[in-house]
Amino acid sequence: MQDQHTPAADTAPSLETLLVAVGRERDKQAFGVLFGHFAPRLKTYLRRLGCDSGAAEELVQEVMLLVWRRAETYDPRHASAGTWVFTIARNKRIDVLRREQRPEIDPDDPALVPEPDESADRRIEAKESSGRLRAALKDLPPEQAELLRMAYFEDKPHSVISAEHGIPLGTVKSRLRLAMERLRRSLKDVG
Repeated sequence: MQDQHTPAADTAPSLETLLVAVGRERDKQAFGVLFGHFAPRLKTYLRRLGCDSGAAEELVQEVMLLVWRRAETYDPRHASAGTWVFTIARNKRIDVLRREQRPEIDPDDPALVPEPDESADRRIEAKESSGRLRAALKDLPPEQAELLRMAYFEDKPHSVISAEHGIPLGTVKSRLRLAMERLRRSLKDVG
């Protein structure tokens, strides 16, 4: 580096001028000067933010690549070249931290606790209930059983059932209500 008081230093282009040249003309020499100036400073900055040496070097490469690609968006009226480049570095570091963060697994989370095996008594009870329900469905008039099947097993809306059977919507609803009432009575009598 030359001393700033020498005539050569006075004629050297500013970092802002170099960055504008990279953006407008894709000036590789200007980019080389910017890289030589910012790379070691960025690495030191990233190391202070907690990056290890290898990660810092990798981030510096990514940041400088972004500087090359986005140089045309730089406006010296809004920020100095250093502020612009270091902002890119800070944002890139934040992106890396977000990617690295993974939610911690809570071993007590109910979603991770397997459901206990169902007891033999419970399985037998469920099988008996299912058999009682099937028998009660067979005792229903066919038109009511059909509407129940469509509404509850096929999950069809009442309006669709009405259209498919060519019967008024009110009739569908009252038949379903009657069918449910009969099922309740039938299952209550058995239970």
